[in-house]
Amino acid sequence: MEGGTSGTPHPGTAEQTPNSRSISEFLLLALADTRQLQLLHFWLFLGISLAALLGNGLISTAVACDHCLHTPMDFFLLNLALLDLGCISTTLPKAVANALWDSRAISYLGCAAQVFFFLFLISAEYSLLTVMSYDRYVAIGKPLHYGTLLGSRACVTMAAAAWGTGVLYALLHTGSTLSIQLCHGNTVDQIFCETAHILKLSCSQSDYLRETWSIAFSFALVLGCFVFIVLSYVQIFRAVLRMPSEQGRHKAFSTCLPHLAVVSLFVSTVMFAYLKPSSVSSASMDLVVAVLYSVVPPTVNPSTA
Repeated sequence: MEGGTSGTPHPGTAEQTPNSRSISEFLLLALADTRQLQLLHFWLFLGISLAALLGNGLISTAVACDHCLHTPMDFFLLNLALLDLGCISTTLPKAVANALWDSRAISYLGCAAQVFFFLFLISAEYSLLTVMSYDRYVAIGKPLHYGTLLGSRACVTMAAAAWGTGVLYALLHTGSTLSIQLCHGNTVDQIFCETAHILKLSCSQSDYLRETWSIAFSFALVLGCFVFIVLSYVQIFRAVLRMPSEQGRHKAFSTCLPHLAVVSLFVSTVMFAYLKPSSVSSASMDLVVAVLYSVVPPTVNPSTA
């Protein structure tokens, strides 16, 4: 494993170089100064990883193997579980390894891979959550047309569109992020290579502004999807309130609310992470916010089943 303690940067890295071409590795956030706290973080991250892998793995296996779970909702839930597995596998393993081996280093290619896969998985997951809100609207608001509007071909097309959106977004955004010149060291104050913290290492204001506009466009898409989700749930709640059976209303609400909670958590924390003023920024706050939108949703998404 690459060396490096939680103390000082490696000699010969970007701390002493003029641009990103000479960077061979980045240094991630040092979570603790003592070995005891490092091991505590190791067990904490390991426990979260195993919980997410177990929950999403069980859902994937159950939906794939049980023919009774081949409804459109279950199909989308399977896709969501696979994305969650990928998301957790992208961010936490390196943090777990660094906490165990008292290291901060991640290679340049490793950092680029984290940026790409995280952007791909998180954007595909958000797109899929948007699709799932439509699925639940049709299931509750138009149950007689459910089979027609959400047939096998329609479900596969919507899922493929969500995955494809993630790939295109990741390719464009990763290329833009990694093409900027980095002159302010190689320390990324986060447990994984997050775009916002890489931008802080930018050489010029023009590079930073160019990527900022890219982020602004991303938030426009996020907001558009969120508005679609909200409108879908307005129609869902109207349909639920018209149900004569209290048991039916309770079942509908219990199905929808966890999904809406995950969406709200994701959108609010991402917005805060990228739009908060620098005056309220701190390493501990950035860490908490990043965990809330990158680790918590993949861990709790099994509860939407």
